[in-house]
Amino acid sequence: MRTMLFDALTYAQRRARLRDLTGSGIILLPGNCQAPCNYPNNAYTFRQDSTFLYYFGQNREGLIGVIDCDENREWLLGDDIDIEDIIWTGFVPSVKELAAECGVENSAPYDHVATIVKNAVSQGRRIHFLPPYRHDLMIMLSDLLGIHPLKLKENASAQLIDAVVRMRSVKSPGEIEEIERAMAIGYRMHTAAMKHCRPGVTEKQIAGIMEGIAMAQGAKVSFNSIVTMHGEIFHGDPSPAPLEPGRLLLVDAGAETVNNYCSDNTRTMPVSGKFTSRQLDIYSIVEACHDLVIEKAGPDMKWMDMHLDVCRLMTDRLKELGLMRGNTDDAVAAGAHALFLQHGLGHMMGMDVHDMEGLGQIHVGFDDEVRPSDQFGTNCLRLGRRLQPGFVMTDEPGIYFIPVLIDKWKSEHKYSEFLNYDKITEFTDFGGIRIEDDILITESGCRVLGEQIIPYHPHDLETFLA
Repeated sequence: MRTMLFDALTYAQRRARLRDLTGSGIILLPGNCQAPCNYPNNAYTFRQDSTFLYYFGQNREGLIGVIDCDENREWLLGDDIDIEDIIWTGFVPSVKELAAECGVENSAPYDHVATIVKNAVSQGRRIHFLPPYRHDLMIMLSDLLGIHPLKLKENASAQLIDAVVRMRSVKSPGEIEEIERAMAIGYRMHTAAMKHCRPGVTEKQIAGIMEGIAMAQGAKVSFNSIVTMHGEIFHGDPSPAPLEPGRLLLVDAGAETVNNYCSDNTRTMPVSGKFTSRQLDIYSIVEACHDLVIEKAGPDMKWMDMHLDVCRLMTDRLKELGLMRGNTDDAVAAGAHALFLQHGLGHMMGMDVHDMEGLGQIHVGFDDEVRPSDQFGTNCLRLGRRLQPGFVMTDEPGIYFIPVLIDKWKSEHKYSEFLNYDKITEFTDFGGIRIEDDILITESGCRVLGEQIIPYHPHDLETFLA
């Protein structure tokens, strides 16, 4: 069992600030339990809830943290492991000992949470909880609070959500160090994929090699690895298909450290070792968009503006290739560019690879100043608000040729004043290209995380592949 990443004082200070930001009432922060895979004793690899980890630091299953904002009291609740379980799992500290490790004075069996909640409700006090995403916790909260499981999300505390987002969005130096450790593992994963990228090797083989590195040097992959010759499929699972000469291989993968901080990188590489001229034309556009973010991103910039700057650059360059035409600003305002870029420029990253996504993107990525767009493509931007020092963002532009989407828009003559369908249809067999790195917003701009940058400039990439 791993030790906590930070000392007890750090977790105590975080809980104190959360208490102050929330104001009054009772805060419930349940940790996760084991989740059966295909029968009760064969469970998925345990992963603690990120928010519980942030405030209590303990990685044992079956715990719940409670914070009383009015009486300035805290509990860590859970059942001690008995001797029959210890035989199978080894020694586990008592809940009282775990509480002391993270600076919590009070501990009790798990069922005591019902007494705490009952007393608070009888006094007319507010019970704060976050939107649950696991069904066992939905049932637990439903039993405690008398709210139907399907109504829990809409009854979650917006006040608590905003407090958690405000705290977790800005990464401390210690958190950045841990993300850098994840980046180092991710570098080994991606460069191993490059070394094995050649005709005949299968997508699954490369995914397995990367997952082995993640498990050997960290905890696991930070999400299911995307390894595919069909880069136009955003979440393309690795298949048994052998790599083919002349194709592009898109690899989107990351590592999670033993302390549960993540990396997330994407590289697209030619299976034959050299880009064709057509591939290089498109790749160079994505490369330029990726580098524009590194050049321009910084504090107080709206990420929505950064996304649209990338879309305008992409449109200008696609016009040079004859794939788009007309006025660039008008084309982007209309959404014509989304035929090629259907997702947002990037998302926050931390303990969750899409950090805090379960709390609701409207809370994490937007505010009263910047609201989400309902335009196709731009509506997938996960964050649009102003950047702050300490934010960790992914920078992941891409260009994708999705045959079904091209055929649909062409049949509808959609944005035909901006899209040259005669030329575009020549690329329906192309696939897709994405380049992704993780950046830290600093006081003066941004920096790419990772001591070693995974090769992505065409010459560097081809040299490495050789």
